[in-house]
Amino acid sequence: MNRDFAFGKGNFIWIGYAIAFIIIGFVLMSGGKSPDGVSFNPSIFDAQRIVIAPVVTMVGFLLMVIGILKGGKTRQEKENE
Repeated sequence: MNRDFAFGKGNFIWIGYAIAFIIIGFVLMSGGKSPDGVSFNPSIFDAQRIVIAPVVTMVGFLLMVIGILKGGKTRQEKENE
């Protein structure tokens, strides 16, 4: 039984990397709360949360677009192998 999927193995690898980058970006964005739960915590303005995490997340979204739009092998190329 020959199944024809919309995405090939390479697409799923790109999408897997993209999901990993997005998760890492959101983990980097998350942060601790203030020690007493009420006062202001200035660590929300760290470079990690303001610059690095959004860049990592955007790279993940770009990898997702690449993974979706990347052309797989055509049926004829698969038969020739």
